[in-house]
Amino acid sequence: MEQSEIFKKVISHAKEYGFIFQSSEIYDGLSAVYDYGQNGVALKKNIRDYWWKAMVQLNENIVGIDAAIFMHPTTWKASGHVDAFNDPLIDNKDSKKRYRADVLIEDYVAKIENKINKEVAKAAKRFGDAFDQAQFCSTNPRVVEYQTKADSILKRMGQSLEKEDLADVKALIEELEIACPESGSRNWTDVKQFNLMFGTKLGASADTAMDLYLRPETAQGIFVNFLNVQKSGRMKLPFGIAQTGKAFRNEIVARQFIFRMREFEQMEMQFFIPPGTQKEWYEHWKEKRLQWHQALGLGNENYRFHDHEKLAHYADAATDIEFNFPFGFKELEGIHSRTDFDLGNHEKYAGKKLQYFDPERNENYVPYVVETSIGLDRMFLAVFSKSLQEETLEDGSKRTVLKLPPVLAPTQLAVFPLVKKDGLPEIARKIVEDLKWDYAVAYDEKDAVGRR
Repeated sequence: MEQSEIFKKVISHAKEYGFIFQSSEIYDGLSAVYDYGQNGVALKKNIRDYWWKAMVQLNENIVGIDAAIFMHPTTWKASGHVDAFNDPLIDNKDSKKRYRADVLIEDYVAKIENKINKEVAKAAKRFGDAFDQAQFCSTNPRVVEYQTKADSILKRMGQSLEKEDLADVKALIEELEIACPESGSRNWTDVKQFNLMFGTKLGASADTAMDLYLRPETAQGIFVNFLNVQKSGRMKLPFGIAQTGKAFRNEIVARQFIFRMREFEQMEMQFFIPPGTQKEWYEHWKEKRLQWHQALGLGNENYRFHDHEKLAHYADAATDIEFNFPFGFKELEGIHSRTDFDLGNHEKYAGKKLQYFDPERNENYVPYVVETSIGLDRMFLAVFSKSLQEETLEDGSKRTVLKLPPVLAPTQLAVFPLVKKDGLPEIARKIVEDLKWDYAVAYDEKDAVGRR
């Protein structure tokens, strides 16, 4: 089945079985805004709890907070979001459609990767059990040519964005002859930067209201509370602060169902460490986070690391854990070595020390940070899309089955009395009453027990 068809089945199943609905659908909805239904909210909560237990409950040196969505506007000046939280925007003059320039290029590269996958699939079918994929990919001339081209394109784009050479980003789009997906036109405007933050106001009247932003990430709520947590919890480095919560970004092109939304939820942990130790902790959290994902049993082959060519303004190392979604490998979680940029800048803008006294070094310093940041909605989509499977039965017929990892399943137990008489429903109900304190229990007494 084509990947696009699989994705359509995922979206359809999510609605039909009460997982995800279009927000305010009766009014024709809002673009890229979704509601979680009765089964979806349970699955989402279980993913969040599973992350929280692994991150906070099982680590003695990691604690959690819940910071407010509204923050003082200087927070976003200090963090660099006011000046640097931009995406490269490009318009098609004929279709009047707006796109992210980097996404257009990445989609072009994805088509090259699809060609590689087709070559691999054909070879695997031809050679059977003797097929060595790694050797084939490194020696087959066509695959090597495809991979070299893909790597070259991404490297050039990354370097251009890092240097803010937007003219070269447009030149790359033109050289690759990338067309508007809707109209087929190649008549592009220049590439411009577009700030992603949503603005709002705080105050009783328009005259006195303060300009605020809806937070574009949860991390800054952790940084501005670093000293509060460290002192009140008597925390010693290294230690981490975790948080889950909503974030908001005015995406140029929000798409691919719940993969890229304007209102979404993050699960982030900032790990505070002594300067000079960031490399070892960066590698530590890369390994730990990949193990967490793989433990769900969605297939180790569906994960890969992608190191950043273009580093964010705060990072000295960054990688993504990418997942094989129905539309290809895309970012699921980011691991970033953020240096002392955040605490250092907040110290400068606030005029207050955000330092840690290290008794072993006998000195004060601004800690460095290694961040793990995962989108809860993307994690939901990864779990849901890989769990939705088509089975072929003995009689040749097919059925669609949702095989969720047991630890995340919205329903943990089901109670079905054999018949709806002879006192069995009453006994079954008593069992449900006893179990529902500790488990999410479903009860059904309708139809034949086999159908149930």
